[in-house]
Amino acid sequence: MFDKVLIANRGEIAARIISVLKARGIGTVAVYSDADADAPHVALADEAVRIGPAPVRDSYLNQDAIFDAAHSTKADAIHPGYGLLSENAGFSRRCAESGPVFIGPGPGVIDAMGDKARARATAQAAGVPVVPGSDGPVDDAEAAAIAERMGYPLLVKAAGGGGGIGMQLVKKASKLERALASCRDRGASSFGNAAVYIEKFIESPRHIEVQVLFDQHGNGVHLFERECTLQRRHQKVVEEAPSPFVQAHPHIREQICGAAMAAASAIGYVNAGTVEFVMGPDGDFYFIEMNTRLQVEHPVTEAITGVDLINWQVDIAAGAKLTLDQSALAIDGHAIECRIYAEDPDKRFLPRPGTLGRFEAPTGEGIRVDAGYGSGQEVTPYYDPMLAKLIAHGPDRGTATARAQGALERFVIEGVTTNRDFVRAVLAEPAFAAGQFDTGWLETYAKGRG
Repeated sequence: MFDKVLIANRGEIAARIISVLKARGIGTVAVYSDADADAPHVALADEAVRIGPAPVRDSYLNQDAIFDAAHSTKADAIHPGYGLLSENAGFSRRCAESGPVFIGPGPGVIDAMGDKARARATAQAAGVPVVPGSDGPVDDAEAAAIAERMGYPLLVKAAGGGGGIGMQLVKKASKLERALASCRDRGASSFGNAAVYIEKFIESPRHIEVQVLFDQHGNGVHLFERECTLQRRHQKVVEEAPSPFVQAHPHIREQICGAAMAAASAIGYVNAGTVEFVMGPDGDFYFIEMNTRLQVEHPVTEAITGVDLINWQVDIAAGAKLTLDQSALAIDGHAIECRIYAEDPDKRFLPRPGTLGRFEAPTGEGIRVDAGYGSGQEVTPYYDPMLAKLIAHGPDRGTATARAQGALERFVIEGVTTNRDFVRAVLAEPAFAAGQFDTGWLETYAKGRG
């Protein structure tokens, strides 16, 4: 087992990882930018190392600074959290070549699933259903020909992208060329990859994902599905496990979880990962991508299974065998996660940085809050404006919803505008209670409130 782990991240996920490691008696090293010198994750760690000025490219994406910090503190492993360098094959490769150990999959796996066109081909070869579209990157002429055969609407996607970055919906032929150019530019600037591909747009889709765990010895399990349909600008806001739609159609669970295991097995996956699907109103589902890292919404899976994903990430990276038995895993109740952002829902969800006043997280039965800020701290424009994640667990979906609503009401956040009341209103909507929504519902609802 590792003696000391450096956490190459910030905010709530860095604080969560540090807490898990400290509970196991493993030494922890935080890294921080000038903007995060007083952040909770810095104070929580056993050691902390400055890695640069506030801009993310000069600090949290500065591989040289992070490796210098790891070597100077004698850390024998690095946990990347999510985002930032977590899906950077070069970073994983550098760890593999010179240490410390990367707590995540190897560079070959990250490469295989990081290129979305290649990931699509891999899933298809494994017998996993994929959205109709191009078999790989396309130029303008190829895209136009495929679109004419396939029909509109369709999605143009950056091959190296993820999280909705470099993706555009195209509803008619006259808009295709411009969308292709835009996605190429965004792909090149965000991922260093200008290749794009196209997919048929699934009408009224749901976004369903499956959590998987694989060790270095060929053993693997899935931890059921999550519903991640409630989004704005392709970014998730409310997630839950299990999916209310899949829960009502249990035969779909066996199919979609089996497909996730097949996709992960096809690339020899190791560590925690998430296979993402788009699902139509009739329950047909299609692979869209695999995230080769921990997900923001992992706490809802932990709540319904009792499995600590970060603990298993560490164990797997250290060479341990999975002791989880698929037949023994079961869903315990329901969990809902609400992402709390410093943003203005009435102004197109634009970020609202500022200085926090009182910041007091709620407590109570079934309530967990993972926070990256505290009272009096500065919410800067340099990073994602998520302040915290509020997770509510209960014996059923109704109880989990009621607990989440009560906890949101008790969550004291002063000094900055947040989406807290917006999320409370969403949870009170009849459409949410009935589980009748798609990926476009939240933005339509937000516009209707105005």
